[in-house]
Amino acid sequence: MEKPLFKLTALAAIALGLAACGGKKEDAASGGGSTSGGASTLVYCSEGSPSGFDPGQYTDGATFDASAHTLYNGLVQFKIGTTDIEPGLAESWEVSEDGKQYTFKLRQGVKFHTTDYFKPSRDFNADDVLFTFQRMLDKKHPFNAAYPAEFPYAADMGMVDDVASVEKVDDYTVKMTLNKVNAPFLQNLAMPFAYVLSAEYADKLTAEGKQANINTQPVGTGPFVLKSYQKDQQIRYVKNHEYWNKDNVKIDNLIFAITKDSGVRAQKVEAGECSLSRYNKVAEVEAAKKSGKVNVESREGYNTGYLSLNSREGRIASDVRVREALDLAIDKDAIINAVFAGAGKRAAGLLPPSQWGVDTNLKPSAYDPERAKALLKEAGKENASIELWYMPVQRPYNPNAKLMAEMIQADWAKVGLKAKLVTYEWGEYLSRGKKGEADTMLIGWTGDNGDPDNWFGNLLSCAAVGGSNYGGFCDKEFDKVIVDARSTTDKEKRTALYMEAQKLLTEKKPAVYLAHSVTDALLAKNVKGYVLEPLGSTRFEGVSVE
Repeated sequence: MEKPLFKLTALAAIALGLAACGGKKEDAASGGGSTSGGASTLVYCSEGSPSGFDPGQYTDGATFDASAHTLYNGLVQFKIGTTDIEPGLAESWEVSEDGKQYTFKLRQGVKFHTTDYFKPSRDFNADDVLFTFQRMLDKKHPFNAAYPAEFPYAADMGMVDDVASVEKVDDYTVKMTLNKVNAPFLQNLAMPFAYVLSAEYADKLTAEGKQANINTQPVGTGPFVLKSYQKDQQIRYVKNHEYWNKDNVKIDNLIFAITKDSGVRAQKVEAGECSLSRYNKVAEVEAAKKSGKVNVESREGYNTGYLSLNSREGRIASDVRVREALDLAIDKDAIINAVFAGAGKRAAGLLPPSQWGVDTNLKPSAYDPERAKALLKEAGKENASIELWYMPVQRPYNPNAKLMAEMIQADWAKVGLKAKLVTYEWGEYLSRGKKGEADTMLIGWTGDNGDPDNWFGNLLSCAAVGGSNYGGFCDKEFDKVIVDARSTTDKEKRTALYMEAQKLLTEKKPAVYLAHSVTDALLAKNVKGYVLEPLGSTRFEGVSVE
């Protein structure tokens, strides 16, 4: 284990000291002004740096925690601790009888952040909704000309094809018209990628020729305002005193102390230097419980850890026989015991057990190295070399990717495959993976919205190639099934189609499904009101430090 690195900037050190003392008081500037009197501080030991602060561009939880959930709001949102939809920036909405038109009545009086680099002249209105969505849906949008960006969720979930128009009815009414029914459309809008940005701020950046700053100097309507960011060290936020739901923001200062080593994160919580830590290894969680110094929250994870197999033409795993061999050669029970230490469950397929539409008759794949050898010989790939990528960070679906990769490497060696282990910094790992650079790649998913389409569409559709479909799997038969399922609101019909989709995945083997995990959070004793989210996010509304 690496030695803890506690050297931070002076400001961070002060804040960490305050957190250690149970939320002592300090003066804090916030939302373009300052407050006199006391202010509480919460320090979150986060596992990695965000890829950026423009949530529409990304798909990873570390980025959403640091950007969307702290700085922005969606038209609709998930109630804390649930997958139920509630109003956000839209106070109400109506859906047409044919299910193709959504009319949103927007909340009035909502303020955008005032920062050192932007002072809004107006409140949130329909123009901001139009900018946010038109930019994602139209590659020819003027803002994209100067700052080209990819919006993988909008593409992966079919929104680019399904949304016909986003129109301003008046300053506080927006109408979205779909080309066809999209059953999980409202759930999709509650996801972080669809959170709303400021059109006025975008216009300012355009006038200055600084469009890229939208990803580094964010402006939102959310509960906190960004004050500073040092990559791989810390992010500092202050309470947005003009927040439309400000009674639910009970922290004056929020600090992300970026701490990649999970053992160090656990130590910092026990020592009182951090208020909260996620994605700790099982042994660390058990040690924290025994210490009695922290509170531990746990729940069954809505996640799946898997090994993506690059099925693009010319790659070693383009042959389905090789993909099957890679699967059969892995001793998954040994991985569950060593990596998850009893806090994981063997995965039979892509969907977790708690997801509606899951095929409960699916069985986890076998461990059969002899059959794997035969398939590799049949495919002409015996004694081949292959790259095996592993994540540099802990995720809820994989608490120790390096150990898992080493075990898979050893298993593959037994059937004649020479696996080279590869890793990169988290943001680069995801970026390179999306470009299809990996032969095989440990990755995973925590469901975003409670709908099966969130899994199939985002991870294995043709539209998701270049996004979260790291293996480049594109099968027209499978695609048709999941598009048909998305295009009806009849849950019985959708379930039948998802059963068919799971059968096709069993035959075509785009990935090796490994585990579903239990998720945990370590909390300092003085942290109150924190809820471990079913969708994997870390949210701070309603959380206080006593």
